[in-house]
Order: sequence, then C-alpha cells, then structure tokens
Amino acid sequence: MTSALDDLLKHRVLVLLGKGGVGRTSVGAALALLAARRGMRTLVIETDPQTLIAANYGARPGFAPIELVPGLWAMFLGGQESLEDYLGTVVPRPLLRVVLASSLYQYFVQAAPAVRELTMMGKVFHEIVRRPRSQPAWDIIIFDAPASGQALSMLRMPFAARETFGESMVGREAGEVARFFRDRALCAMVVVTTAEPLAIAETLDLNRELGRLALKTAAVIFNRASPAAFETADITRMVRRGTRTPGLAHVGHLAEIARAELRRRSRERRAVGILRRQIEAPVLELRDQPALAGMALVAELSAQLARLSSILPDRTRRGFAHKDA
Repeated sequence: MTSALDDLLKHRVLVLLGKGGVGRTSVGAALALLAARRGMRTLVIETDPQTLIAANYGARPGFAPIELVPGLWAMFLGGQESLEDYLGTVVPRPLLRVVLASSLYQYFVQAAPAVRELTMMGKVFHEIVRRPRSQPAWDIIIFDAPASGQALSMLRMPFAARETFGESMVGREAGEVARFFRDRALCAMVVVTTAEPLAIAETLDLNRELGRLALKTAAVIFNRASPAAFETADITRMVRRGTRTPGLAHVGHLAEIARAELRRRSRERRAVGILRRQIEAPVLELRDQPALAGMALVAELSAQLARLSSILPDRTRRGFAHKDA
C-alpha cells in the first residue's frame, strides 16, 4: 500500500502553493531532493528572482536548466527571456523575429504582467508535453509558484485566455495548457501552510479558489509542527521534583517554557483538525527545525518526507511518451 507522499510523487508536476513565509520554497526543495534521490530526473522551477533553491547548491540558474546535483536540475522563470522562448514554441520563427523587434511588443510586455504569467504556465506544460525528443524527459517537475495571490492569478490565466481568445492560436494554446493542469493524473496542487491563523485562512481560501478552477488540492503540507514529546503530567512531575531538590532554581522558568510549547501544540492540533475537516486531501506534517537553515534544513525536511513514504529510494526511472509539437 502506497502512502500519500508516494501518490504525490507519481505526478509529473507538483505545483507548490502557499502564503509567503510558510516555508514553501524549503518544502519544494526538499521534495525535489527526495525525488532526485529516488532516481527520478527532477526539474525544480523557481519564480523568485533570488532563486533560493539553487542558491542552496551554490548555483544561479537562468532560463536554461542547470544541474545542481546528479538527477536534479533548476530553472528560473519570470524574465522576458522566458516569454520570448515560449513564444518561439507557438509562433513561426519568421513572424516571431518581427514581433520581438517591434516597439509595440516591448510596450505590451512591460504593461501586461498577465502575459508573462500565461507564458510561465505554458512553459511548465511544454517541459512535459512538448519537450523535444532529442532531450531526456523530466520524470517530475517541482514548480515553486509565487505566494498565494499571484499564484492564483497565474493559475487562472490559461482559463481566462481560452475564454478571451476563443479559437485563435493563443486561445487554442491556452486551452491545452488549462487541460494539462486540470489533469489530476499529471498535475498536483500542493498547499504548504503553518499553524499561523493567516496561513490557515489563506490555505482554506486557496482550496476554495482551486475548486472553482476544477484544480483539486492533492495534499496539504503542514510545516513547522511542534516536536514536543511531553504532556502536562510530565511538567507537573518536573515541578514537584524541583521543589524537593535544592539548587533547581530554574525549574519554574523551564516549566513555563514547556507549557508554552504545549499551548503551541494544542493550537496546531486545532489547525490540523480544521484542515482535515474542510479540505478533502491528506495533511502531511513536517516538524519545526528552528536551528537549521539552507541546505541543512532542506536535507532534514527531505529526510522527514522520506520517512512518510512507504517506498525505499531506488534508481527506477519512469518513461514518458512525448507529444509532438
């Protein structure tokens, strides 16, 4: 029997969503590392110009994928280069040269960020469906989307463009991209959250908006869960022992810290309960690691994810039949 995590990694694209500050990028990096260690040819796509995932490996990716470690590549989407490359896949080259050279195109690109959002979604689609046969296929793409509001705008764009442009070249292309992201066997929406009230509220809002687009939440990753492994009775025993033992003047202070941790865990349990009642998707919990950062944090989160799996790492690579451009 496979686990919820194993089911996630059967998809070709994981779209990581969530409020800013919940650790979405670190979780995405951990998922990518786990997939690569399983022998999956993995591409992580970043939309933040700081490219924090690649930075953990001392790399600075651009539009062309660069290999971070064996089996794991990184790409940055978001610049004008991304738009022009994508247009090259749908616009005949002679016409494309004329378009790119026009002043109207330059003005349009700067004035219409929605165009860049549409092409970013299209690029993810092309990396799976229309990747040239001469280039090895990706087993999985981890797409670290922007924070919630911008991510929803990005996800809506193919559907809006299909309605707006109808049976034109742009409309047909947008329709294919929209169908691709609605294919739940290929694409999974993964929402990362913490127990913070605003993060929980945004997670519920995201789930509702995804539902309106027929993009079901495949999983929620509850990040930074308290690692507390004690109960109220343990604190009581500690305090009693402290009152009977001379020299333990700090027991009262330690007990208050422990009680604060218990209150935090209680809030987290309530938050997880809300998520499980209102979202029809598995909730995967990752423990808080406040002392770790960078690659050390990514490695620890990846190890935690591996422990949630029922499948041991292997070198199996899944093939994929390319669709002709």
